[in-house]
Amino acid sequence: MTIRVLIVDDDPLLRAGLKLMLGGAQDIRVVGEAGDGSGVQSLIDKLAPDVILMDIRMPGTDGLTATEAVRRRPGAPEIVILTTFDADEHVLRALRAGAAGFVLKDTPPAEIVESVRRVAAGQPVLSPAVTKRLITRVADSGHDDRKTKALGRLADLNDREREIAVAVGQGKSNAEISASLYLSVPTVKTHVSRILTKLDLNNRVQIALLVHDAGMLHD
Repeated sequence: MTIRVLIVDDDPLLRAGLKLMLGGAQDIRVVGEAGDGSGVQSLIDKLAPDVILMDIRMPGTDGLTATEAVRRRPGAPEIVILTTFDADEHVLRALRAGAAGFVLKDTPPAEIVESVRRVAAGQPVLSPAVTKRLITRVADSGHDDRKTKALGRLADLNDREREIAVAVGQGKSNAEISASLYLSVPTVKTHVSRILTKLDLNNRVQIALLVHDAGMLHD
């Protein structure tokens, strides 16, 4: 299957570089590009991308606003945030809105290509170390309120689901969760799917953020 990609960034040189980079992969096709987030909705209707590479800082409609709007669509394409990693809270806002992860703008080309493939396959593009770095740098303002709300949402899960949610928050893969809890990988996948459905979340990154907000992660 060919992965259809839409690039949204206000830097024409970066867009050209990404097109060249992704164009070398036989299973990826760049179907369109935009200089800001204002025309993304119409481009989705017209081009039906599977993955959007979205910059954060753009004139007009910024990447965060565009991400939030796109992810409210039924059957929305996956979004990977392009960042220089100088605005962690902005990245977190995008992840909470349903972005599948982020890539640094100076990431080696082969890793960006692989990130697109992973996101298209439903896998978040965030290593456990990066996830921890992001979620532990959230501003403290509103922490108690977030914790109360997160604990309330997690109360909808049964004991096994909460156990798996915490493991996801720790950055463990399905295989690692399977080994630590003595469950089959398909069973773990089923539990993760149920957690996403019960909590009305888009992906594992959002599970990790919710578990963090609830204060259920420990060093």
